[in-house]
Amino acid sequence: MPYLETVKTYTGNDVEKIFFRPMLTGPSAADLGIRVLYNLPAPTTVQYWSPYRNILQPLEGSGWNGGKGANKLQKTIRMERVKAELAFSAADYYSMVYETITAQPDVNFEDLTGTIIEQAETAIFKQNIAENLRVTMWIGDTQNAQGYNTFNGLLSHIKAFKEDEAFTPISYSAQDKQDPAFIPSLFNNLWDQLHVDAQSAKHEGQLAFFVTSDIYNLYEKYLDSMGVDAAYTGTLEGHTELMYHGIPVIDIRLSRYLADTSFDQSFALLTDRRNLILAVNTADMPGNEVRMWYNPDEMENRQRATFMAGTAILDESLFSYAHIL
Repeated sequence: MPYLETVKTYTGNDVEKIFFRPMLTGPSAADLGIRVLYNLPAPTTVQYWSPYRNILQPLEGSGWNGGKGANKLQKTIRMERVKAELAFSAADYYSMVYETITAQPDVNFEDLTGTIIEQAETAIFKQNIAENLRVTMWIGDTQNAQGYNTFNGLLSHIKAFKEDEAFTPISYSAQDKQDPAFIPSLFNNLWDQLHVDAQSAKHEGQLAFFVTSDIYNLYEKYLDSMGVDAAYTGTLEGHTELMYHGIPVIDIRLSRYLADTSFDQSFALLTDRRNLILAVNTADMPGNEVRMWYNPDEMENRQRATFMAGTAILDESLFSYAHIL
């Protein structure tokens, strides 16, 4: 079986255009469900402005009677230097790349140019980087000796908030989960505890429930138990997108990762999507590159990417949190 031995190196703008911008903007960023900042100047600083209030004034002659300015909340996101590395046996890598190519409907197998193979290799690497960014975005913890420890994720920030007496999570017992009907009570309590400024984001379509898979599945069962045609259809066809009172319910899909962490295994979070932030930077890191090469000594195909990444919760008062003990 032949091997793929051509070295491929991307630097500068190619790193952005080919690898990172396609998976961190547009629909790909929307799939993460939170606010994604890509290649903002380092150090990455994010701002939140409250609405300007009382700007309407009586028109009485000349002069300036401007209302009070908006409040600004600003936070600098700590960015960590990160590298992503993958190694495959040469035979396995060859099979993976060609399987990706054969899945394309318009491939001419009599003319498999280097560009087509390069696109297939790039797709494999991007998929792995994207998934690991998504997972680390949630469970990353720099205090871990190994595992997802390259930068602190959102759950690390929440864990720190729990040490503040002003932050009060809603607690449930495992017994509460025995009845799917407890889910509406959970969502209602999250809504009631949410700050009024965050509640106002509902009409903008920015609020979302972020839940672990067990809570998501319980909500599906609750909907299935409703005696309506929509419940019957959902039982047969599944629920493509769950909502509660017009607010999306998002499964963060971390069940296979949370078991190896000290974080809550079952939880639900209600917040403005813009309050949760993932920042990635490839422009301001010296020596940033993506490289794919063949190592003949080990008979391996290897891939490496270097960049900077970090997360932040902009305002801890703008979300409510419940966990199952």
